[in-house]
Amino acid sequence: MSQEQAVRIAQRLLADIGAGVDPDEIAALFSAEVQFEIPGDIGALPWIGRRTGSTAISDFIRGTRSLLERIRFDVEGIMAKDDRAVIFGHLISKVNTTGKIIDSPFALILQISAGKITRFQMLEDSFAVSQAARP
Repeated sequence: MSQEQAVRIAQRLLADIGAGVDPDEIAALFSAEVQFEIPGDIGALPWIGRRTGSTAISDFIRGTRSLLERIRFDVEGIMAKDDRAVIFGHLISKVNTTGKIIDSPFALILQISAGKITRFQMLEDSFAVSQAARP
């Protein structure tokens, strides 16, 4: 896979999420056995932790849309090499159940094979997420 292909897949993921595309359509960008991981306080929000399968992606998209209010989501860049792309930026979201704000830099690490995302890892300020999500 070329660096340009990895960047295009990362850009498509961002565009689809930003445009409000149906979560199941977004999940089609991922392999059926995608490895999904968002390290942090498991139980603070339903998508934190490790899961396998494209339903993890559609559940993540649905969950963030229903449980968070996006205030800002700034992509600062995309880097790619071989079969990996890293999207980095800064996000600010409000947790609907607590009214608290998550303000965090982030990195989305994507591994890609045969045109599908096979690994999705999101790194963010897990302490800020836990503090905002817990009453």
